[in-house]
Amino acid sequence: MLPLTRPSIVTVPFDHPDAAVLRDAQRAELAARYGTPDSEPGPAPTAADSAVFLLARDADGRPIGCGGLRELGGGLGEVKRMYVVPERRRGGVAAALLAALEAEAAERGWTHLRLETGTAQPDATAFYERCGYRRIPLYGPYVGSALSVCYERRLCAAPDRSS
Repeated sequence: MLPLTRPSIVTVPFDHPDAAVLRDAQRAELAARYGTPDSEPGPAPTAADSAVFLLARDADGRPIGCGGLRELGGGLGEVKRMYVVPERRRGGVAAALLAALEAEAAERGWTHLRLETGTAQPDATAFYERCGYRRIPLYGPYVGSALSVCYERRLCAAPDRSS
């Protein structure tokens, strides 16, 4: 594990080249874990339905993590494509990304964030539980999926910046 340094987190277009590289790495890792090239039961996020996409960079500017948000409606958002390169895991990158995504969601007036992860990702389920997400019944496109585990967290309201 590399020394702990706070990553810089920036908003990028969903189709930014560095974001695409990280999402491809995530898909490859999930394919290896699940033994199939596509284990996602729901619709994959796209540039058209991504409310925001964040990229974490190390001190040298290298992309080391990413995550995005999809609006579900009714004050709900969904975390999509959370990923940190293996050599930077357990160093605070994922927590910084998730906190930034939660802040973005609160700024949009969303009250809850949901997410889906999988049964072959105990590291992810442990992470989300440490971050205050509680397990919920499968929702939306994940209903009936034997591989899905869903979580939700109530967000604090964004500060009023109108004054």
